[in-house]
Amino acid sequence: MDKLNPQQQEAVETVNGPLLILAGAGSGKTKVLTHRIAYLLEIKACEYENILAVTFTNKAANEMKKRVGILLGNKSFNSYTSPIFWLGTFHAICLKILKKHSMEAGLDPNFLIYDTDEQLDVVKSILKKMDLSDKKLSPKGILSNISNAKNELLTPKEYEKYAQGFLQEIVSKVYFEYQKKLSENNALDFDDLIMKTVELFEENPKILESFQNLFKYILIDEYQDTNHAQYRFANLLAEKHHNICVVGDDAQSIYSFRGANIQNILNFERDYPEAKVIKLEQNYRSTKKILAASNEIISLNRNQKPKKMWTENNDGAKLVLYEAINEKDEAMWIGKKIQELSDRGVSLNDIVVLYRTNAQSRSLEEGFLRLGINYQVIGGVRFYSRKEIKDVLAYLKIIYNQNDNVSLLRVINTPRRNIGPKKIALAQELALKAGLPLLLFLLKQKEDSVIDKAFVGFAKIVNELINQSSELPVSKLIEKILKLTGYLDLLNDGTTENESRIENIKELISVATKYEVMDPKTALETFLNEVALIEEQSNRNDTALDKVTLMTIHAAKGLEFDYVFIAGLEEGMFPHSRSYLDPKELEEERRLAYVALTRAKLQLYLSYAETRVYYGGSNSNPVSRFVTDIPEDLLEIESTLGMPSGWQNADDFFKAEEKELFLNKNKSLGINKGDIVKHPVFGIGQIIEMDDSTIVINFSVGKKELSLEYAQLEKL
Repeated sequence: MDKLNPQQQEAVETVNGPLLILAGAGSGKTKVLTHRIAYLLEIKACEYENILAVTFTNKAANEMKKRVGILLGNKSFNSYTSPIFWLGTFHAICLKILKKHSMEAGLDPNFLIYDTDEQLDVVKSILKKMDLSDKKLSPKGILSNISNAKNELLTPKEYEKYAQGFLQEIVSKVYFEYQKKLSENNALDFDDLIMKTVELFEENPKILESFQNLFKYILIDEYQDTNHAQYRFANLLAEKHHNICVVGDDAQSIYSFRGANIQNILNFERDYPEAKVIKLEQNYRSTKKILAASNEIISLNRNQKPKKMWTENNDGAKLVLYEAINEKDEAMWIGKKIQELSDRGVSLNDIVVLYRTNAQSRSLEEGFLRLGINYQVIGGVRFYSRKEIKDVLAYLKIIYNQNDNVSLLRVINTPRRNIGPKKIALAQELALKAGLPLLLFLLKQKEDSVIDKAFVGFAKIVNELINQSSELPVSKLIEKILKLTGYLDLLNDGTTENESRIENIKELISVATKYEVMDPKTALETFLNEVALIEEQSNRNDTALDKVTLMTIHAAKGLEFDYVFIAGLEEGMFPHSRSYLDPKELEEERRLAYVALTRAKLQLYLSYAETRVYYGGSNSNPVSRFVTDIPEDLLEIESTLGMPSGWQNADDFFKAEEKELFLNKNKSLGINKGDIVKHPVFGIGQIIEMDDSTIVINFSVGKKELSLEYAQLEKL
């Protein structure tokens, strides 16, 4: 094979026996996989049906089929015409197996596959039957727990043995009923596809043997992302001939929240003592300086397969590190840098801004809109278009304008109050007859009214909010909405999705704090008007072809860009504060940092904020350990404090009164050395040193030096 380096060629031609290919970032992993399949077909004369190649996405599978076709001289290969039948995702492969052996698996051949919405409907119906409120028990949270159980190959009976505490006991009961419902409806969910296939193999040795004989060569892509069920599936098929080739990079294992188990790749040589290991360490993507910084960061993880990535690419520029005053300053700096790149002829499509949490996109989006920079949010929607944000804004709109029926109808049953379409239609009809807007009609109703009591309860909540709106700042009004409606409680189910939504709501509260200097009577109107203008502006750039990409680091895995910005590099933000108490989670955060840096081809820009408004308060956190791990000679530091060349005074970016508020609102009151205090990120700690400007506190996560002005401490 041509155009392969020696390690790549060895990986392609080592086809017998177990093989672990440790493919570092930008090392040509897909190239190796496609060449290996082509080598098996063309050189080893292997039949198409004797190759099992498993990927994680349909996109990756289709791309591999296309590239194999090109290597074999058939450019017309695609997902439909390719003869490589057994190349696809775990779910697609298992579906084919179950369709072929549905009877032996105890399934009707015409079984259906339920999507997420259908699964949720089943869970909701079960909760209702069990007389359990889906307001207090999140159907999504319960479904997530059931999914985790299936990924661990735990049946309802097995899960019941391990269930501890109220929630798990509820999940256990729902899990039994959930499987019963699926069976009654002749349906499977996506997790069942793998679990049922593993059960089929374990309970039918002859069927297992037939597939072991069929798949002479097994290839598993992204092995570091496999869960227990996927691991079991692959190893059952490989246990006869051991011709299994797994490809992955433990340094890019970042999906534990989805059930991925890094030990699968770390323990491959334990599972197959005769395994050969080939390291692909030559990087074709990044500059020497970017790789040097990335290597330094990941080298500090203990639980890993050591690699030393290198490149023949040029040295490249130093990584630029910006010390921002706050998140607004950070967003404007990033925007200015992007404008500079654009002026040099760089396409916006070649630029990405990465962040740890979805909520961080808000300040970036607003900064880009102010500067007229077109952007797109990948893996999510724009901040003010996110469901939870639109819900909270709808409550604020009906508080401000009781004639707003559109906003009213959006939240009248959010959270769910047993107010369905029929009840709403009746209430609207009665309101029309009374000649009143719907909300005003509801506000006039009593407990003994002809309309449903749920309407009266909703109206009471809204009325209380209206009465308090003239006295409460917008940020406190939002908090009141969340409390009275139970909206935040609804999201507190422990799922990753809802954690992200809570963070978004906290970010909205943070936005609202800047209006605290205004009279509450005018602040709400101003806030809603400014949000509307931002939404309108953001809609305008939808048609632009040239856009900066905004995304979380998790969403960026597998992608590459010429110019990469990584924002929010502070302790508590990245690494995330919830990782502090678990060494395994901290190591995953470090792997996440490695993934972020290795997306860059030509230039890396890093930034952190000395203070960041979060959940209504200004938090002061030190720069991320992932930045301090980078050797100083690889960094070029810019700082507002030093007013670097070309940087404008911070007063250009936020009003003088805002700046004064920002600087003065968070001064600590009445604390002394030895006092016990509480920090919003680091928790409870004891003051061990302090002077006029700084304070050192011993927290459970270690000693932290904070700015006294911005520390947001609560004396206990």
